[in-house]
Amino acid sequence: MRQLLLATRNPHKTQEFSAILGRDYVVRDLTAETDLPAVEETGATFAENAVLKATEISRRFPGLIVADDSGLEADALNGAPGVFSARYAGPEATDDENVRRLLQELSSHGTRPPWTARFRCVLALVRGGEVLEMFEGAVEGRIVASPRGSMGFGYDPVFQPVGFERTFGEMSADEKNRISHRAEAIRLLRAALASD
Repeated sequence: MRQLLLATRNPHKTQEFSAILGRDYVVRDLTAETDLPAVEETGATFAENAVLKATEISRRFPGLIVADDSGLEADALNGAPGVFSARYAGPEATDDENVRRLLQELSSHGTRPPWTARFRCVLALVRGGEVLEMFEGAVEGRIVASPRGSMGFGYDPVFQPVGFERTFGEMSADEKNRISHRAEAIRLLRAALASD
């Protein structure tokens, strides 16, 4: 069994990593590390933020550390919310508040739904402060005019991937894990670890 520590406190991400990596991996996150300060995501790109988080955590914990940064890029908003996806409506914003702001911004932009967009994910694999490898995944789709479905998290209820009639919010975890941006990046990570 290989051990991986995820530089996250987001249980949804941890579940996705565990499901996609499979039984050969023990995946844990930072949920139990209550005295550990959050790493500031000051990078201008997903890659920079993933590296910031992974290298900082790798200075405190031994072994392989994986951090991801991911988000939604709306073409009509020149790639926003992008790296600010988790805090688009403010530092402590809920998923619903972020979705509401996204739909307001798109509606006021003068274009009509659905709006083209993509989810992007970048992973950094780090050990001892050294970046070993980076992995990226993306899934193209459209943002629909109102949320549909209660599965997933974040912007899933308003994101409809290309080739599908349902949003991520209407898909089961298994369905989403076959096609998502994070799934693509995690499969690349798993292949690299298997060949190590």
